[in-house]
Amino acid sequence: MNAAYYEQFQGPITIETLPDPVPPAEGVVLRVRASGLCRSDWHGWQGHDPDITLPHVPGHELAGEIVAVGKDVRRHHTGERVTLPFVCGCGRCPQCASGNHQVCDFQFQPGFTHWGSFAEFVAVDYADTNLVPLPDAVDDVAAAALGCRFITAYRALAAQGRLQGGQWVAVHGCGGVGLSAILIAAAFGAQVIGVDISEEKLAFARELGAAAAINGRFVADVPEAVREISGGGAHVSLDALGSQETCFNSIANLRKRGKHIQVGLMTGDHRHPQVPMDRVIAHELEVLGSHGMQAFAYEPMLSQIVSGALQPQKLVGRRIRFDEAPAELAAMDSFPGTGIAVIDRF
Repeated sequence: MNAAYYEQFQGPITIETLPDPVPPAEGVVLRVRASGLCRSDWHGWQGHDPDITLPHVPGHELAGEIVAVGKDVRRHHTGERVTLPFVCGCGRCPQCASGNHQVCDFQFQPGFTHWGSFAEFVAVDYADTNLVPLPDAVDDVAAAALGCRFITAYRALAAQGRLQGGQWVAVHGCGGVGLSAILIAAAFGAQVIGVDISEEKLAFARELGAAAAINGRFVADVPEAVREISGGGAHVSLDALGSQETCFNSIANLRKRGKHIQVGLMTGDHRHPQVPMDRVIAHELEVLGSHGMQAFAYEPMLSQIVSGALQPQKLVGRRIRFDEAPAELAAMDSFPGTGIAVIDRF
């Protein structure tokens, strides 16, 4: 198979011919039909993820067709179109037994713990627990756009934030996960404030349903601006970027008893940010993390996509060829363009 491949962190990413994968006993091999490019892949290439063993093939947001099935797989068959969470649970550990596959003790992560989907084929383990059949109405590009960003935003708002219509939501960072959160929150009937430093991204946030936009480059006090627009602060606020500044602002802009949800990865010097703990205590704020979504929780989201209530395809900013992926991945820290880039020509 052809695959995007690197042998050292921050080193060259090249297209190489590598051995075709074989299915694990509990897994399958997928022919990759579409794969999203995510900043998490860039973090992996930079060496920020301890689960990656070199050499490596990145990619974790995918839609594909099953072409080979392991001997212990019971629920899936060749020819089936599927997607999967970026965190796949083993189905047996205490976390999975409690329904929390997204924090499995023995998780399989394509593109991180194992080779990923920047390739013609990818092997996926724990298939019966994690594969999600795709409705005909959801095409491969839209399914790849669900990836880690859309499903993470969906669970962050619906399960962690317990979002209700009419509430105010602040989203700090209008990249893929932030724009997903804006689209989803607006569909839930929330009033959304998008925060970024790019006017282009903020304009796109408005197109996706943001009621207001704040450019942090020109606003001295972002939390105060959110509180003023929302009449007291956000009920739910997401740091969708992952920096000391956006994390602090997301907590500080909450109204009393509000919920902060950390979605953006905190790496390097941003791992241990300052937290306005005085406000957390005095205002009884909730500080929550959100890390993906379980496969069994996809059904309500997919139903909303089929009905048209959610339209993840709106997030797709660019469709690219497979041979363009290495350069696109290396440039991701410059936050080029708006929306999600998807490889759909292999």
